[in-house]
Amino acid sequence: MTDDPAPEDALEELILGAPRRYTRQQISENAGLDVETGGRLWRALGFAETADDEVLFTERDLEAVRMMTSLTDAGVLRPEVREAVARAMAQSLSRLAEWQVGMLIRVIEEQRGEVTPDGSREIAAAVLPALEELQSYVWRRHLAAAVHRMVVTAGRTGEEPGTWPLVVGFADMVGFTRTTRRRSTAELSEMIERFGATTTEVIADGHGRIVKTVGDEVLFVADAAADGAGIALALQDRVRAEPALPELRIGLAAGPVLVRYGDVYGEVVNIAARLTAHARPGSVLADRGMADALADDPRFTLRPLRSVAVRGYRHLHPWLLERVI
Repeated sequence: MTDDPAPEDALEELILGAPRRYTRQQISENAGLDVETGGRLWRALGFAETADDEVLFTERDLEAVRMMTSLTDAGVLRPEVREAVARAMAQSLSRLAEWQVGMLIRVIEEQRGEVTPDGSREIAAAVLPALEELQSYVWRRHLAAAVHRMVVTAGRTGEEPGTWPLVVGFADMVGFTRTTRRRSTAELSEMIERFGATTTEVIADGHGRIVKTVGDEVLFVADAAADGAGIALALQDRVRAEPALPELRIGLAAGPVLVRYGDVYGEVVNIAARLTAHARPGSVLADRGMADALADDPRFTLRPLRSVAVRGYRHLHPWLLERVI
């Protein structure tokens, strides 16, 4: 007769879906992967190095490694891409996991007043299946939308492989550091929640997509110049109506963008970032690409401003974007 596992071990086993059985070397051998490659994948997923004799991995870990190996063998996931894919997934899912655990802790504290392993296990058993199903649903929806965009824009790819003509926008909260010093933790939490909710709603309504949110700044993209401009101006309108939020400065740039592993790179991204840093609170600055694309659009007006010297660009020409009233 074996002893029952400690409550914290039982909670971890419930979450992982299986008990720990394997060391790193055993996982690698069973999956047909050398130990060094397996270690790199583990670190790419955002986890700390493990001792060779530490029993850390489960049957589900073994299934996942075998799946990645089979995809590589089939030519779907090249070895040089495998770790990059792991990093991209880990960056998104680790943030999601942190948020979900925080949410569960709040639920437990509201119901019981104390976070205990036994109480956590009960709530996790009830909530995790629903969260997992919801994640799968949202992933499939986003996958379908991404495939649709790829098919629709198949004839508009850039000259370089992996580049797409996009509008890139940065929206930055003004004086965020100063604001955090003046607000309580509860007020700061409300501000962050409102910023996330507002930007998500406005960008989605404007047919754009959030690439990432980093603290006080959100990076978004749109396929059309008019959509990007509409998003930027709508964000300013919404934030002015939100007492909990400080003003925004926004920069927009248009042109060929390298899209890789869910992120965007290139000169267009750099220019949008520089314009954001130079914009006045409550304003939207655009680059020449946006100004040219919107020149005949009666909904917008673009006023040329003096060229500015910013890091990497001695003569960057901004345009002030406004809505025609």
